[in-house]
Amino acid sequence: MKKLLIALALMASSSAFAHCPDPVTCEMKAIDSSIASGSLKEDTLEKVKTMRAEGQKLHDEGRDQDAVKVLKDARKMIREASSS
Repeated sequence: MKKLLIALALMASSSAFAHCPDPVTCEMKAIDSSIASGSLKEDTLEKVKTMRAEGQKLHDEGRDQDAVKVLKDARKMIREASSS
């Protein structure tokens, strides 16, 4: 049941950010929300935090397309961890 609720929350957050004007910021907010939920295992959590920091760095450098790719990969990792 807990996994179902987490999956539903992730899907809801995905659709909520579908029309976001700044995809980098929206991806980071979604990742931050998942981190704050405390539902990730420690190894996954560290990887996601590292990827989120890399996305922030790329964004700060003006490399938004690269940032979005890294952040989407982090969100994919979160979804996979939530479904297992």
